Amino acid sequence: MCRLWVLRPAPTNPTRIGLSLIRVPPRVRRDMVPSAANSQGGSVMSQRRLGILAAAAVVLVVAGAVLPARQGDAQGPITLSLIDVSGDLSSTRVIVENYQKANPDKVKAVTFQRAPAPELPAKIKAQQDAGRVDVNLLLVGQDAGSVLANNGQLVKLLPQYAKLFPTDELTDAGKVLQAEGEGYLLPSVVNNGGPVFIYNPAKVKAPPKSVDEFKAWAKANPGKFMYARPANSGPGRSILCGLPFILGDKKPNDPVAGWDKTWAFLKEIGESVEYYPTGTAITLKEFAEGTRWIIAGIMEWDMKPRAEGTIPPDSKIFILPNTSFVIDGHFWAIPKGVSAAEQEIVLDLMKFMRRPDQQVLTWKAFIGPSIKAATLDKAPPDIQKLVAEHWRPEYTDMEKKYKIVPQLPVKELIAAMDRWDKEVGAQRIKKF
Repeated sequence: MCRLWVLRPAPTNPTRIGLSLIRVPPRVRRDMVPSAANSQGGSVMSQRRLGILAAAAVVLVVAGAVLPARQGDAQGPITLSLIDVSGDLSSTRVIVENYQKANPDKVKAVTFQRAPAPELPAKIKAQQDAGRVDVNLLLVGQDAGSVLANNGQLVKLLPQYAKLFPTDELTDAGKVLQAEGEGYLLPSVVNNGGPVFIYNPAKVKAPPKSVDEFKAWAKANPGKFMYARPANSGPGRSILCGLPFILGDKKPNDPVAGWDKTWAFLKEIGESVEYYPTGTAITLKEFAEGTRWIIAGIMEWDMKPRAEGTIPPDSKIFILPNTSFVIDGHFWAIPKGVSAAEQEIVLDLMKFMRRPDQQVLTWKAFIGPSIKAATLDKAPPDIQKLVAEHWRPEYTDMEKKYKIVPQLPVKELIAAMDRWDKEVGAQRIKKF
């Protein structure tokens, strides 16, 4: 029994281009194949039919071989899979959930994961090397974001999508943060950061008023000051990158050749630090327990822990002379390897995230919007009340009181964190 097969293009989908086989029904085969009586030449009609069908098969083969599948055809709603290594979900989770509710045709489910910032680049690289990226949105800080961008692991968003994300809608700090991202990182939330020092007024009756007083206090109270490893912590990075301004180093933006005073200070005061945890949360926990009396802080990690009851509400701060506040914030990014169809939806979510009516919801986490139109007076009344209760006068009109500076560029920040690990943290980094 003779069987005839005709090639046709494979079903269109975003990831597969090729050919598949269809079995031709017997009735059609009879029309395509000459009868035994006409086997030497066949009827003209049979030959004509055969020629037409053969030509059609060739067209289908060529089409399947050279025409790309249209991205997004039959895609349907996606599962949004994101990893947060910066704590950004405390500000933006409600925005992600709002987007899902408003767009059930685009997002059918959302999976949230958390991971330590230093582990993210290796995790994503393993997926990229395997040719299967399971995460389509990354929520990062300046630490992991800088490493991922430097490694070439992220999709470049700007200037290609500049019309989706215009610079003029950002706050001044948001513009600085977007420039830091070098086109790979899109700001979600931002504020003036730190460094500030959070202290327990019951234990520290007279907080230090100068660098020398602070060093003397740390030596007189060994183990009572703590900050986290900079590669894992916003407050840790604020200490690292803010000290060159406080100490008057010759090149505050050059951690390799211009931070002589900073490295000496960090090593000296490090003699009074028991250990360096891999995360801000541990410093807050031990501060609340009374084990530590002074810890590193930034605006977000001063106000939010008091609002949430993580640290005592009567905790206070001091700010050293010559402090320049280093802008702190979070970014959204797309790892390379995410399909074009999924990228399209993630970009739409990013645009949604920047809407003023969504950005005002981020005030609840005390880091603040990146969009200038999302002012506090436009936030829901309960959020306005929460912020008013925990805001400090030191954070009002900051531009009039302090110099506000950008975070280090990507390569310099990586160099600073690496050098701190080797020369300061060394064997006293404790992983949690």
